[in-house]
Amino acid sequence: MGMPKVRTKDLIEKFQLELVSGEEGIDRPIVTSDISRPGLEMAGYFAHYPAERLQLLGKTELSFYNGLDDQEKRIRMQKLCTDITPGIIVSREMDIPEELIEASKKDDVPIMRSPAKTTRLSSRLTNFLESKLAPSTAIHGVLVDLYGVGVLIIGKSGVGKSETALELVKRGHRLVADDCVEIRQEDDDVLIGNSPDLIQHLLEIRGLGIINVMTLFGAGAIRNYKKISIVINLELWDQKKVYDRLGLEEETMRIIDIDLPRLTIPVRPGRNLAVIIEVAAMNFRLKRMGVNAAEQFSAKLTDVIDDSVHEDH
Repeated sequence: MGMPKVRTKDLIEKFQLELVSGEEGIDRPIVTSDISRPGLEMAGYFAHYPAERLQLLGKTELSFYNGLDDQEKRIRMQKLCTDITPGIIVSREMDIPEELIEASKKDDVPIMRSPAKTTRLSSRLTNFLESKLAPSTAIHGVLVDLYGVGVLIIGKSGVGKSETALELVKRGHRLVADDCVEIRQEDDDVLIGNSPDLIQHLLEIRGLGIINVMTLFGAGAIRNYKKISIVINLELWDQKKVYDRLGLEEETMRIIDIDLPRLTIPVRPGRNLAVIIEVAAMNFRLKRMGVNAAEQFSAKLTDVIDDSVHEDH
């Protein structure tokens, strides 16, 4: 797995949690976005206790707990605190049971407190953890938003990806990332791309150097992240290769677990790539709305060819 993506201390920072005890454990990794509300455990049932999850104690759990006798209280809290528990959060600014603080010291389990209501806190924590723990990758390419369609432009170094992006930005579209696109998967079918912080809003153009799209074209010319819908592969024109003229054949490219439609566009001097890519994005939008322009175009073309053949005879 490599480095843990999230540790307990990240939550303390992000949600301004008050750390009450167990400071030695704040470097523990959080390995799942599932959050446990240990109600059954408070009642003494630990057979399926998910100790590796963040534990969240709300009003329900604590009011039940407060009705137990002293020995039961101690045993429950000791079982709740294990050497892999990333932390226990008490919501609604409630009092933290003495027994919990004692147990936390034995295994260095961080005990935190938040003023937020339990359910709200639970969903905010889950969302944060899901985005942090989502599978991710980085791809060499340029990501632009054209008419609301996220277009990832890929191709060998020097083929003109950044130049094309510059032209697209000039034509009123938005740059998300140049050169390196960080991509994370959300849900089963969504890929979100963004730029690494270091090179955000920058485009590198051979001969010009690095230009800042934000200062040159204004805030409307950039976006911080965008869902990727289509991949455009630029390749240098190869005379021996037969290119798909009408775009009827569907190529795909797999990123993480998702197959995206991919178009290959041959590059040769004098072709306005920006316009071609704009048309590809519009065409993608039409297809998504259920109008397959390529098929209609192909049918029209066949009619035209047939007509002209008949006129000749």
